[in-house]
Amino acid sequence: MSYERKAVLISLAALLPLVASALLFAFVGDFSMKARWTLLFVIAMALFVGTYVLREQLVYPLRTLSNLITALREEDYSLRARNPRRDDALGEVMVELNALSQVMESRKLEAVEAAALLRAVLGQIDAAIFTFDHAGCLRLVNDAAQRLLALPAERMIGLTATELGIGELLGDEAQIVDRTFPGASGRWDVRQSAFRERGVPHRMLVIADITRALREEEVDAWRRIVRVLGHELNNSLAPIKSIAASMERLISEERLPADWRDDLASGMRVISTRTEALTRFTRAYAQLARLPEPRRRPVRVRDVVQRTAALETRVPIAIGGPPLLLSADEDQLEQLLINLIKNAADASLETGGGVRVSWRHAHGETVIAVEDDGRGVSGTANLFVPFFTTKRDGSGIGLFLSRQIAEAHGGTLTLENRSDRRGAVATLKL
Repeated sequence: MSYERKAVLISLAALLPLVASALLFAFVGDFSMKARWTLLFVIAMALFVGTYVLREQLVYPLRTLSNLITALREEDYSLRARNPRRDDALGEVMVELNALSQVMESRKLEAVEAAALLRAVLGQIDAAIFTFDHAGCLRLVNDAAQRLLALPAERMIGLTATELGIGELLGDEAQIVDRTFPGASGRWDVRQSAFRERGVPHRMLVIADITRALREEEVDAWRRIVRVLGHELNNSLAPIKSIAASMERLISEERLPADWRDDLASGMRVISTRTEALTRFTRAYAQLARLPEPRRRPVRVRDVVQRTAALETRVPIAIGGPPLLLSADEDQLEQLLINLIKNAADASLETGGGVRVSWRHAHGETVIAVEDDGRGVSGTANLFVPFFTTKRDGSGIGLFLSRQIAEAHGGTLTLENRSDRRGAVATLKL
């Protein structure tokens, strides 16, 4: 039985005793037959009209509520209840439904604008972006991805990664691959991530062309190498050329001076010194080129620091830190710490200070700090540039090689002035 029919029957049942009493009074009392039938007709019409009005008063607001809720479900927020009032129960429900429609309309507008912004951003990104649903079917693709596969989005949507020819790129880790696609070829950085939409897991695959960036970095690296090589070669070959010309003029004279042998010996010593410098320079370049991949194994930080600190005897070195175990190449880590401690000792020798080496575990990283009591560093921009040095007899590769070792381990190395007092601190994070 429907709700409105139940309400009407309940109302009739409530009126039944009153109607029965009226009829009993009419038929038992001293009334004419015409009066009795007139009363019966009036009661019947009153019940009929009252029942109809009651049913309409119940059904109309409920149908209005049903229409409003249906419009909300179908995302049509233009319907509103007319002249709602807060002084009755149904009017209050209408007011709240109008407010809900207004809120949902504003949310829908925000979502539409956000989707339009997302499409515009994806259209401007050079990286190809593919979004797959839980079944592995493509659901979203940007313009770069369409150019990469030389297919319009309409033909790609719904296909799997294997059908698109990129199934082997879906993995758990980022990778760099050399690959030829229908729309382009080169070296690509492939990354992916997982996200959820309406509770359903999705995967996003991003393929970025790094060929141009690598080529620009390679050209820039060659320029720096040529500039450094040209500078060092000119510094060595210019005095050699000048001394060789002087020696040629000396031995071409008809009458040699009395000390000509000493002059020749002095010139040869200068030439020998500069050639040795060139040899050291080329050996340093070869050392940078031969840095091998780290062979990781468990290393106790305290043991490595103690061994490297014992090699420096010119200044006092204090060490301290908790027991830590690190996965690293022990030989490369020792070479890195030797460079840092030697630099710190050189700086502290100028002021008569000492060196402190400490280590700790912070935010999932092992942090090793080497502090000195020197005068600090000025102009840190070139400290890690190969062959840049502020020392008279420095090679300019120590810090650069140390940073290369740190980055090969997935870490970082920084050198900056201390904030608590004079001096510098080298911070290694692995």
